[in-house]
Amino acid sequence: MLIVLVLIILFHVVAAALLFVATIYNAWWVVTPAGRDVIYADLWYSCNSTCFPVENSHTASAAYLQTVQATMILATILCCVSFFVFILQLFRLKQGERFVFTAIIQLLAALCVMIGASVYTAQKDSFHIASLRDGSFGASFIVAWVAFPMTVLSGFMYLVLRKRK
Repeated sequence: MLIVLVLIILFHVVAAALLFVATIYNAWWVVTPAGRDVIYADLWYSCNSTCFPVENSHTASAAYLQTVQATMILATILCCVSFFVFILQLFRLKQGERFVFTAIIQLLAALCVMIGASVYTAQKDSFHIASLRDGSFGASFIVAWVAFPMTVLSGFMYLVLRKRK
């Protein structure tokens, strides 16, 4: 049982790390213009040798981008909260009870990741200025989609997991 518990904790920590990387790292969108530096765009900045804020990111026309920002931050926070709730429940639950509250929080984190990555996929052209539209999805975008099934699986593992001796 101890090995299963360690593996579940490790799985959860990896999912949280992926969410942190997806939210923070600046490679949601990558543009490689001919003869110039590669431009990396994330949810807040576009960077090559210098960084500049995403154009009009604070306006109502960029509400989709603000949705992605909010849901990715919320997913990261919920994933961390569910880990702490799991640790608390590990010491507070009676033998034979399930980690339902932890599972619900983790599944909400997965829902937030799915919403954020889906909105970014659907609205990628509306976020960027015309010179950045000829790019492709970057590593952070892929990491966000990898974090989605990991958080879903982690949530289902907590639903199945029972506290035993």
